[in-house]
Amino acid sequence: MPSNDPLDPAPLATLDDEIQTVRFVVEQNYAGWRLDRYLCAKIRRLSRNKAQRIIREGKLSDRPLKPATPVTPGLVLTLTRKREPEPETPRELPVLHRDEDLLAVDKPAGLPMHPTARYLTGTLVTLARALAAPGEKPDPAHRLDRETSGLVLCGTHPASTRRLKLAFARGEVKKTYLAITEGAPAEDAFEVDLPLSVGGDTVRIRAVVDRDHGKPAVTRFRVLERHEVGGERFALVRCEPLTGRQHQIRLHLSAIGLPIVGDKIYGPDERIFVRFTEHALTEEDRAALRLPRHALHASAAVFAHPRDGRELRLEAPLPRDLKDFLAGLDRPAA
Repeated sequence: MPSNDPLDPAPLATLDDEIQTVRFVVEQNYAGWRLDRYLCAKIRRLSRNKAQRIIREGKLSDRPLKPATPVTPGLVLTLTRKREPEPETPRELPVLHRDEDLLAVDKPAGLPMHPTARYLTGTLVTLARALAAPGEKPDPAHRLDRETSGLVLCGTHPASTRRLKLAFARGEVKKTYLAITEGAPAEDAFEVDLPLSVGGDTVRIRAVVDRDHGKPAVTRFRVLERHEVGGERFALVRCEPLTGRQHQIRLHLSAIGLPIVGDKIYGPDERIFVRFTEHALTEEDRAALRLPRHALHASAAVFAHPRDGRELRLEAPLPRDLKDFLAGLDRPAA
């Protein structure tokens, strides 16, 4: 699952008054991909036809490339384009813990992790580096989707970042999430074991259950709260992923009939995500989603400190929008 690999480096972006340049260095786990497919994976609103046109124009590299050219790790690609207005993103990044090796922050929903072709200054990396002391260079050791809120661990220098990334890659970090689901399970505790792969028919980044060729994916769940309003049921669920596949929690809950509230890809209709990317959401879409973002929050992590190995447990409180949604379920109808 390339986009979920904690060791993937992010594209680098620079900006002047009119021109935006994005530099990609092909990662190991994309080896052998067609170049046009790679570009579409890295610039997720880029169509295959437009990617092929960019490649044929010869603007990505000094060497001749074709859409079908297999990419190799370390290949450098540079895309220059006219700058478009950057979308607004949250500009506050609460600090949960900091020391000379570690910066833990509470990522707000709507904040992208890394600079991309669309987001340059409004990213977690940018805000984290603004918090840095002299000589520090905070880098996140893992990723959260843009709409997911919660705890993110950053190393403050390359050695600590590398140790944290390896801990995530080896499954040594115990992560806990909170999700609000449409519907409530009969059991208080249960486990979902469904292999996943990436590549939906309508949405390229959609993960799918793939029993034949998918990678193992296991998540444990426990119901913390149950709500019922007007015949509709909801639950606040604690989620513990035992593996780290792309969109694992979201798809596992959707696959058992409990999609996360507000999920545009795995919720009531995956075409909602297409309309969202085209800025064409309808009032019916918004009503079906209930929330502007999916109700998933990275609430806690238990891990070894990157310097001395002592066990740390850090927590990020449930954010206001999700608290308000749950509180609204308990209010009597007017």
